[in-house]
Amino acid sequence: MATCSRIPFAFLVALLLLLSSSSTASAEEEAVLTLDAGNFSEVVAAHQFIVVEFYAPWCGHCKQLAPEYEKAASILSKHDPPVVLAKVDASDEKNKDLSGKYDVQGFPTIKILRSQGDNAQEYNGPRDADGIVEYLKKQVGPASVEIRSVEDATDLIGDKGVVIVGVFPAFGGSEYDNFMAVAEEMRNDYDFLHTLDGSILPRGDKAVKGPAVRLFKPFDELYADSQDFDKDTLEKFIEVSGFPTVVTFDTNPTNHKYLLKYFENDGTKAMLFLSFDDDRIEAFKSQFHEAAKQYGEKNISFLIGDVTDAQGAFQYFGLKESEVPLLFIQASTAKYIKPTVEPDQILPWLKEYSDGTLLPHVKSDPIPVVNDQPVNVVVADNLNDVVFNSGKNVLLEFYAPWCGHCQKLAPILDEVAVSLQNDEDVIIAKMDATTNDIPPDFAVEGYPTMYFYSSAGNLLSYEGGRTAEEIINFIKKNKGSKPGEGAVGDDAAETDAMEEQELALESVKDEL
Repeated sequence: MATCSRIPFAFLVALLLLLSSSSTASAEEEAVLTLDAGNFSEVVAAHQFIVVEFYAPWCGHCKQLAPEYEKAASILSKHDPPVVLAKVDASDEKNKDLSGKYDVQGFPTIKILRSQGDNAQEYNGPRDADGIVEYLKKQVGPASVEIRSVEDATDLIGDKGVVIVGVFPAFGGSEYDNFMAVAEEMRNDYDFLHTLDGSILPRGDKAVKGPAVRLFKPFDELYADSQDFDKDTLEKFIEVSGFPTVVTFDTNPTNHKYLLKYFENDGTKAMLFLSFDDDRIEAFKSQFHEAAKQYGEKNISFLIGDVTDAQGAFQYFGLKESEVPLLFIQASTAKYIKPTVEPDQILPWLKEYSDGTLLPHVKSDPIPVVNDQPVNVVVADNLNDVVFNSGKNVLLEFYAPWCGHCQKLAPILDEVAVSLQNDEDVIIAKMDATTNDIPPDFAVEGYPTMYFYSSAGNLLSYEGGRTAEEIINFIKKNKGSKPGEGAVGDDAAETDAMEEQELALESVKDEL
């Protein structure tokens, strides 16, 4: 059934970061190879290393990437050895099997294929030409680079990103082999180095002989050591130690990958938004960092954001700029807000949350003074009264004002409401899901989503057709049904989910 997708915030962050980069370069055409089901295997088999973009012609983000990808392909064609960039129209039916093989879930998807295609990895690098070139130059070389001098260490470790260095008495043995295997698996996200001389490293114990791993980072304690070379343990050490205790939401490109990982995490999130020009910024950072150390082990991740750069977050979460400095907790089933917070209030407030004494914040439109339209307007603050506690049979639509499918459904629901207006046991209602929090009783993955709650307490998801006749028949069939009774309706034809998501993203882009 056609729906307008809700946008996960991690996806929105990716969109915002994409929009923040401008594309002004012009490039010669045809540096990028065009592949399809007919020539894909032959071309990939001829290359130890090849990069393939899966795109759709209608995808706005693919169009934005195209000139940058083309320019990068032109530059990399002159690299020694040349690096080949290719593309596949994944919307073409004949290329459907290729899209399935490489798990293409959205557009554009870029894959790095090594060893004649035997090893496929996700491209997680920049989307501008210079960034693509720099990223792929690293990828085409060895997974880990040997360093032999202080100059090597200074040049390659630096202070802008996470770098993992293996220190060994000799380049051999199980520890060395496991380190190299992990480097190969994680090279998309981290830089790896190895050395026989730990004394050349810029931070930490210079007497280290190895085997040991030292992770350098531009945040927190600046480095971390491990001597456990079990592959799974080493990967976990890198993921945990290589992630900031507090993620920063600003325009610094170095922080972008941490932002995406932060919002992809399903755990509880604590976010502090303020102006980074605030005179108290260091006090806020100090208190918030201390809170992260105290509560980070309780599956709470922490983020501090500059309100100027975090407008997308404010729109998504329904926050008010007038309330900054603002402390915000997003849990799985509720959220909590502390407006105009002071630095010394951060730790006590988080303790209240941890102790379970805070009341959740509910985003809600005002309760309508008059509800005289055929379809009743429901808001978060009166949803329980109208739906769960009214003793009526209620059909509730969750909609978004920008959603075209919702706009088409609106007159149909009006018709349903008018047809049933003489039945005092039936209520047809709607709620703007973009301005009201959705209770956890309802799973809303796209718009419109409809639920029916019977007078006997039976909650059903409506998945039937969107005609007045079908909706009315469903209501009549399920009126007064008890929990466990009733049906969800007939399945409707599915639409292209990726195209729907693209349309929804374009709507967000327009609003931004």
